[in-house]
Amino acid sequence: MDIRISNLSLDTTDSGIRKLFTPFGIVDSTEINRNSLNGRSLRSGRVTMPIESQARQAIASLDNTIMDGKIISVNAVPSAFY
Repeated sequence: MDIRISNLSLDTTDSGIRKLFTPFGIVDSTEINRNSLNGRSLRSGRVTMPIESQARQAIASLDNTIMDGKIISVNAVPSAFY
């Protein structure tokens, strides 16, 4: 299941996102969206978790929590989005 994270701090890293989601289950991948010209964070990203129940628990637990000093938004990405 794909999960979108928004309002990330510019200091947030892929490994930081992985550490945040790992307690809820298996994390296949993490990705911070970046500006293609300068590589800077666009303050959003994506996490892929293969087990839907674990992903839904992560979403419920992490939405509107603080990561690196910012209140993040965590939502499921509709499958038709990609």
